Amino acid sequence: MRDSTSEVAPIREAVHLCIDMQRIFAPGGLWATPWMERVLPTIASIVARHQGRTIFTRFITPQDPEDRRGQWQSYFRRWPQATRRHLPPSALELVPALDRFVPPAAVIDKPAYSAFSNPGLASLLVEKKVGTVVISGAETDVCVLSTVLSAVDLGFRIVIVEDALCSSSDVGHDALMTMYRTRFHGQVDLVTAEELAEFWRE
Repeated sequence: MRDSTSEVAPIREAVHLCIDMQRIFAPGGLWATPWMERVLPTIASIVARHQGRTIFTRFITPQDPEDRRGQWQSYFRRWPQATRRHLPPSALELVPALDRFVPPAAVIDKPAYSAFSNPGLASLLVEKKVGTVVISGAETDVCVLSTVLSAVDLGFRIVIVEDALCSSSDVGHDALMTMYRTRFHGQVDLVTAEELAEFWRE
């Protein structure tokens, strides 16, 4: 817990945006994130407390590389086994420990790294009068990073649950934690899941 001098303000008018906790990133998946299993119980505990205020994102790959623009075509030519032509449909589903919360938790599919690459997400948050986005999920230095920067640009307050993130790169994860602490003061707060339970009570 933080002491009484903490600068983290109470969390209000918030949603929990859980990024890409899908089977493709789970152990045994094509893009396995080795320590997803370590953070999964923490994420599940957050969702359990805020089921109706949780939105899961899913990174949906194209049917074929040509279905995407520009450099995404090169990317999926490098990863043809990740296209929906070759990938089992179940690989893009949420991991079972989280899928059981849907509904009341919601799911938004996205074609790129940022959750906001689906324009419906920003519209939904504005409609719900959301001011704060609480972020967990995978991967710290790819889809989470892209989502955080998009949310900052849109004016949302960001609360990152640092023990509810995972990456396949320890170096990348640590670098991003340092960047958030030193470069985004006033826009991004880092908390532990235990602290989140203290600051977010709605």
